[in-house]
Amino acid sequence: MARDFRNRPPPPPDAAARRAAPPVVCYPVAGLPPVDPGFCAAVADGAAVVETVIVPPRDGRAFRVPAGHLFRIRCVQGPQVGDLNLWHAQDLTERFYSGKTRQLQASHLTTGDRLWSSLPHLRPLATIVADSLGWYGWDDDGAGVHDVIGTRCDPHTNRLLTGADYHHCCHANLTRALAAATGLPLAEAEAHVHDVMNVFMCTGFTRDSHQYFMKASPVRPGDAITFLAEIDLLGALSACPGGDCGSGHSDDRAACFPLQVEILRPRPEALQGWVPAEPSTYSAPARLEV
Repeated sequence: MARDFRNRPPPPPDAAARRAAPPVVCYPVAGLPPVDPGFCAAVADGAAVVETVIVPPRDGRAFRVPAGHLFRIRCVQGPQVGDLNLWHAQDLTERFYSGKTRQLQASHLTTGDRLWSSLPHLRPLATIVADSLGWYGWDDDGAGVHDVIGTRCDPHTNRLLTGADYHHCCHANLTRALAAATGLPLAEAEAHVHDVMNVFMCTGFTRDSHQYFMKASPVRPGDAITFLAEIDLLGALSACPGGDCGSGHSDDRAACFPLQVEILRPRPEALQGWVPAEPSTYSAPARLEV
């Protein structure tokens, strides 16, 4: 349902002029080290699979990726969306920061985009080096693929909106996956689950009410997205109960399929000159006291 704007106040006489203010990009990123397309292609070329993790439908699994290795999320049986969380493997307080990634990169990610970590670390956790859905771009509805604007389906919101309890929302799947990988109690693991990269999900905002929408993902078996781990990573992926998210989520109605995560070791020569990402060089926290 579109939001009701009937109670909006009347516009002022200079409303048109106010609306005509030019847009300004909030974070000019020319100062960031560029991502070399040639490096992206070379690092993925000839990489050897060293481990494979299957994420069952409506469930989650964790995986570990050493710095300088790759991980590839692959569609293997049918169109399926995945919700991705990333942490520093040795420090769960450093985790994927979807909001900052959205500001520094874009609302939807593809080859050459970085996934940034939380403050005060603020460094790339991973860089996308290959994306078979990079052709999609923006469709006529204004939708794109691989968004960092949605949060993740969760049982708390589902309870709020429907009054029903559903235990295989992505938030719950990620919580169980993290608990299994770390030995943390579920309540402690849940506190570390965070906003996601919606892998393969096709989303945008409606033109009339600017509400977040989803549509059937264009992903097909064989499609994949590949990341370079910029530091040692612990990841978790949920195979969303919404399947391709073309109709709904947070229930068992959609057709769902497994996702495959491959951990790959690049050829040594492909990493020549590469170094792990370093944390922010901003001064020590005590300097915040001015």
